[in-house]
Amino acid sequence: MTVESTAARKPRRSAGSKAGGTGTGRTTRAGAGKSAEPELVQLLTPEGKRVKNAKNAEFVQYVAGVTPEDLRGLYRDMVLTRRFDAEATSLQRQGELGLWASLLGQEAAQIGSGRALRDDDYVFPTYREHGVAWCRGVDPTNLLGMFRGVNNGGWDPNGNNFHLYTIVIGSQTLHATGYAMGVAMDGADSAVIAYFGDGASSQGDVAESFTFSAVYNAPVVFFCQNNQWAISEPTEKQTRVPLYQRAQGYGFPGVRVDGNDVLACLAVTRWALERARNGEGPTLVEAYTYRMGAHTTSDDPTKYRADEERESWEAKDPILRLRRHLEASNHTDEGFFAELEAESEALGRRVREAVRAMPDPDHFAIFENVYADGHALVDEERAQFAAYQESFATESDSGFAAGTGGN
Repeated sequence: MTVESTAARKPRRSAGSKAGGTGTGRTTRAGAGKSAEPELVQLLTPEGKRVKNAKNAEFVQYVAGVTPEDLRGLYRDMVLTRRFDAEATSLQRQGELGLWASLLGQEAAQIGSGRALRDDDYVFPTYREHGVAWCRGVDPTNLLGMFRGVNNGGWDPNGNNFHLYTIVIGSQTLHATGYAMGVAMDGADSAVIAYFGDGASSQGDVAESFTFSAVYNAPVVFFCQNNQWAISEPTEKQTRVPLYQRAQGYGFPGVRVDGNDVLACLAVTRWALERARNGEGPTLVEAYTYRMGAHTTSDDPTKYRADEERESWEAKDPILRLRRHLEASNHTDEGFFAELEAESEALGRRVREAVRAMPDPDHFAIFENVYADGHALVDEERAQFAAYQESFATESDSGFAAGTGGN
């Protein structure tokens, strides 16, 4: 059962027809009379079999040199990223983090695109690109400080060419476009990539980014992870056509790739980055995937989507897909999987220990860097806050905090 046929039975989704396609803007097989899987670039089927056809020929060359060792590396990346994500979710449920945005189900889109990047390329993420951060060498424990409330990011963006997480939806595409324009003016051959989701594609900032990047031929790749749901809003409530086709209206190419196929994501992103470096301007990549978990840990997806829909996507799991390919191709053995399992559990323990050991932030840091030369009002507020903090110590010394004082 495909996700399209499952979704068609849900009352929340429109089943109205449109000329040239279905009510969701997804393609149909001629004469089939029912919804079909969308047209996209796919190099590895859900069963783990390589796809070779004329439609994919343009992209196959970009993974022609991928070795069995490379495939094992991609598999390791996805497994460890998922393990980290699961640990972070557990930490939030246990009160160690204030919030967490899971990437469950989107590992192939992030690892495939992340491994396509060069060291001198620059990344502008949202708040869910934990797999891309992994590829850029950002320590996963550094991603958690913001969600624990002890810092505003936790890493130096220029150390890994990976910008801090952006909470404001879609604004990072403008940052990426401006940075890419600067790269072009400097005459560098590096590229820029901006990550965003299907929900952000409706934001005005993204539309402005498309306009400026096209007009100035900026070397930027817009990588949209279409995970089908903008919190509780399905994609078909935001667009009448597939998202990648929006690029046509701005004068640059768009392509839809199987976002659960790590090889296809690697190939298509390499192709798009090459275009950028060659001075051919921006590209929109729509990674067609699925958010297997909640939007964040404050969300309950059972309120707005059917279990059957999730189950249909579980069969397309990106990690299982690559494992099937590795096993069928005799590219690995059980020893590899056993060692990776042990490494995965060690990562989970390290993350948990690191989070619990994070020091509380300096209470007075909020007053720093407000004004370049200081300000009397800030000094007054700092003094008032210091007196407030000291009052707790006074109560503790008098026995109230310990319960030994009056009632």
